[in-house]
Amino acid sequence: MIRLDPATASPAAPPTVPAWALAHGGVLNDANAAFQAGAALASLDGLARAAPSWSDAWRQRLALRCAATSMRLAGRSEDEAALRDAWHLRPPGADPGPAGAVFGAWRQLAGQPPAATPDRLEKIVDQLGFHWDGAALADLCTEIERLAGLQRPAPFAAAAIAAHVVAVRPDCELFAWWLADLVLAHSLRWPRSLPLLMAQVFGPSFRTEASGGRRIRPGEKNLERAVCVALVQAAAEACRLAAELSRRAEKLLALAPKLRAKGAGDVIFLLLSEDAVSGSLTTKNLSRFASRRLFERLQQLEAVRELSGRPTFRLFGL
Repeated sequence: MIRLDPATASPAAPPTVPAWALAHGGVLNDANAAFQAGAALASLDGLARAAPSWSDAWRQRLALRCAATSMRLAGRSEDEAALRDAWHLRPPGADPGPAGAVFGAWRQLAGQPPAATPDRLEKIVDQLGFHWDGAALADLCTEIERLAGLQRPAPFAAAAIAAHVVAVRPDCELFAWWLADLVLAHSLRWPRSLPLLMAQVFGPSFRTEASGGRRIRPGEKNLERAVCVALVQAAAEACRLAAELSRRAEKLLALAPKLRAKGAGDVIFLLLSEDAVSGSLTTKNLSRFASRRLFERLQQLEAVRELSGRPTFRLFGL
């Protein structure tokens, strides 16, 4: 049976970004943008530090959103559904393919502390489809340490590392945004990074009237302001997603004592830890047939959603 810390099984309702902080109608200057970003990140801060039962699923769903936007930046066509398939339906240990590898990089960002080492960054750039030599990655880690020493506001530090990466390697904007989220979390002393900025790259935050509607890239004018505005939107979306998953997790956990399947606890744990779980999951306590019946029961009780839209090879999640 799954054992949950009572303090995390039914936490207080997730926070929301205050309405006045949302940048409706544009931001007039850098000071307003920074102030609004600070308010939004303050709302998100407690959630980023907490560990409610559903927090891993929340982080992985944020990773999926960033991975899907990464496909557009990379000139690929995979959407969230295709990325889910590439990752969750592959045989154990199998290569998820180029798109799945990118998703894996964002999953790794969401699952680990915001620390940068040459070895870690080497694995990430490989997953993202780039190649950097070890000396360049060591220099990049040194630059991250330098930015940390300057103690700049977190959004500005994130913008600075993104600009630095693109200045060194203009073809590596995807890696720049991955690293920006890591530096943001490091600056805020979050225990783990949150995938946030990549999902906003093609949104209005990075398109202003002053630039004629053209997307602002790292290193360009008004990047710091754009990052601040993007973080307001990203934090608001992350808080809304947290509220949604919190309600669904509460319903799932309330039904847990009524489930008779021997391996139900394992399935509940995975549903709280992952963006999606295969409907044909097998464990030492659960056969494929029993797993299918359990997911059908959970779906009937509206405790989970089927995410693929298919009658076979189905995926379920909160």
